[in-house]
Amino acid sequence: MGKWLLLASLLGLLVLTAWVAHDQWGLVQVDIPPWAWGFIVVGLTLTVLVGVGLMALIFYSSRMGYDEPPHRIESDEENH
Repeated sequence: MGKWLLLASLLGLLVLTAWVAHDQWGLVQVDIPPWAWGFIVVGLTLTVLVGVGLMALIFYSSRMGYDEPPHRIESDEENH
């Protein structure tokens, strides 16, 4: 029951936030020049590339065993 109440309240907050954002968006009229759209596209592209690159590094690190916990290597001198 607790999970369902939490889920319902979070979904309610999401709907409320989307509704307020939609109402606020309609109140303002802004003309964006073409050069600004270019900067927006470049920024979004770089953001996506950085995100994809970091996810690829995480995947590579996981597959190569770099995420394993460290193991102590004991030398022969410590065993005697």
